[in-house]
Amino acid sequence: MTESNTKSNPPPRPPRHTSLRTPPISFAHRGAKAHAPENTLEAFSLAVKLGATGIESDVYVTADGEAVLDHDGVVGSFLRKKRIGEVRRSELPSHIPTLDELYETVGSDLQLSLDVMDPSAFDAVVGAARNVNAETNLWLCFPHIDQLVQWRTRTSAVLVDSPGRKRIEEGVERRTAKLADLGIDALNRPCGDWNAGQVATTHRFGLFALGWDAHQHRQITAMIDMGIDGFYSDHVDRMTECMELFF
Repeated sequence: MTESNTKSNPPPRPPRHTSLRTPPISFAHRGAKAHAPENTLEAFSLAVKLGATGIESDVYVTADGEAVLDHDGVVGSFLRKKRIGEVRRSELPSHIPTLDELYETVGSDLQLSLDVMDPSAFDAVVGAARNVNAETNLWLCFPHIDQLVQWRTRTSAVLVDSPGRKRIEEGVERRTAKLADLGIDALNRPCGDWNAGQVATTHRFGLFALGWDAHQHRQITAMIDMGIDGFYSDHVDRMTECMELFF
């Protein structure tokens, strides 16, 4: 290889800190949200084509027990809105897919992160994953630790403490120590709330560190450099570009 070619095509560089997963998972937030209508089969399929190694969505359960993927969980016109849990699958708009349809479209090998918006969706979600032997590729995110503890004995899925933008009052070290004692697998926080020391502390207790809202190249690169185990972005193309710089 000539010197000019070496300069134009530099080899991938390693991250500064190692993660528990190499490479980390690049989760497409609500599918390829920046490129297609969110939480649709079109967005999920495009995310895979663009190089995402994981899919993220929000999950609810319908009145007839179907796990479906939607963000707001409300359907209908302004004066006739209903919660998804109050309607049957056949009454939902056609753009809202079921979890079964997602697996049929993108397969079961990808990592799938679901924000469980309604705890009563748990059985339908796990059942759909088991039907395609994908339970161990399932990451279930929920903001209340007590509920995660109840689920621990009922699934082999990865259970994720996902407190949103709430401050972790006790600090990351005490929080991850508690989660480890309870058998919870991961902590999910906004990417801007993490630093390398906190990621290392999370790893010390055997937990995965996940970061969301990583939409810019600099944010994604920073997450990888910290040793993050998975990150969430609307921009799958940017995630793929950054991953190619490291791995």
